[in-house]
Amino acid sequence: MKTCTLFGAGDLRIIDQPEADEPLGANEVRIRARMGGICGSDLHYFHEGRVGNFAVREPLVLGHEVSGEVEQIGASVSRVRVGQRVAVNPSLPCNGCDFCLQGMGNQCRNMRFFGSAALTPHVQGVFKQALRVPESQCVPVPDDLDFSLAAMGEPLAVALHAVQRAMPITGRRVLISGAGPIGCLVVLAARHAGAAHITVTDLMDAPLAMAARVGADQTLHVANDADLLRAYGEGKGHFDAVIECSGAVMAMQSAVSLARAGGVIVQVGFPPVGDQTFPINTALVKEIEYRGSFRFHPEFEWAIDFIARGKIDVTPLLTATFPIGEAVQAFEAATDRSRHMKVQLEL
Repeated sequence: MKTCTLFGAGDLRIIDQPEADEPLGANEVRIRARMGGICGSDLHYFHEGRVGNFAVREPLVLGHEVSGEVEQIGASVSRVRVGQRVAVNPSLPCNGCDFCLQGMGNQCRNMRFFGSAALTPHVQGVFKQALRVPESQCVPVPDDLDFSLAAMGEPLAVALHAVQRAMPITGRRVLISGAGPIGCLVVLAARHAGAAHITVTDLMDAPLAMAARVGADQTLHVANDADLLRAYGEGKGHFDAVIECSGAVMAMQSAVSLARAGGVIVQVGFPPVGDQTFPINTALVKEIEYRGSFRFHPEFEWAIDFIARGKIDVTPLLTATFPIGEAVQAFEAATDRSRHMKVQLEL
């Protein structure tokens, strides 16, 4: 089978690898992968050879957003059937550590997450043509749901978790900084959660146009006019919740002035490695709550349900599909924010 394997920053190769020939375990499922989405973390690995503190130290099959079709099941599998379409949850928590037992599976001490260099040996990803996964990671989807939409469950889950971390936002004013795929999905999730007014900032026109298309009430091109947000920082701030999706240090800093006193800042985007100056005194005086948002847990199944039932329409974000053999071109396209939002690989 073909795999999309990273050997180091900028060194992405399509490798033919044999499939595992040992029998399936009783609770395992063999999946013919169909569609995989390129995530921001995949792009960080591709360009920089790392995501935050997670550096690539050995060949790594990339990818964690995937859908496919069940080809074979183990003797004890009951959740899915052969021929069924599934979305695959890339998270495999241990379900035994203290965080798992508290319902915080995304904080699992023994988490194995597809396409991640957090552990050594690395946890290989899903940009390959066949997968073997535990039944627990398979979420059935309707037979008529397009594989491209099913593969959007994972990034939507990230957005839903971010909005959960910002709650309550029903009837509130929300600022989302960064209009990439996650930022635009946060727009959809925040609107679904009942936000009264959504403002989105970015440095480019095309992502802002997409944010407006999927439901933002106001978009601000802050590269053209850095003063656009100044008025929102006066009088102890304006926004009830700021959801920071860019990872840009300046956006993280300005969030403190833009959030109203008693407001919430949720950090989704990974900032660059190194020291970040944060206006802690202002956050203290304004009694700002600063919350991290990392991956997701129950939100994956929520995301698949919302997509399958048409409650959240992610279709506008799908801008290009490439065959796995053109993975390098796909990654280059996904890097071009002026032309693309979500780029997927046909596996």
